[in-house]
Amino acid sequence: MIHAAEVREWRDRAVVDEESHKIGVLEAVYVNTRTDEPAMATVRIGLPTRHRLVFVPLADATVGPDYVRVGYARALVKQAPSIGIDDVLPAEEEEAIFKHYGLPYQPGAAGERQLARR
Repeated sequence: MIHAAEVREWRDRAVVDEESHKIGVLEAVYVNTRTDEPAMATVRIGLPTRHRLVFVPLADATVGPDYVRVGYARALVKQAPSIGIDDVLPAEEEEAIFKHYGLPYQPGAAGERQLARR
């Protein structure tokens, strides 16, 4: 299990897929608002002048000395819902990220967000 205290050290590490193909660079970690545990990461991909952030689940992630390995193929991650480098994920777009990876989505009882950036 990945602990929230560790995630501060992950920023700017390479993110690789199951076969060690580089996907991009870890930008931020989002925690589940119910458990405060790391749930998703944003990965900076694209050309230097046209970066965007894609989301990837961290459930099966492992951390190495200079990388974070996620349990998803590079092609799937690169097709995931994205935001601009300076953008914020709108609450109404959270569900699309979960659906992209075939994960269940359940907003909070009062309709609050499931993900919060840390």
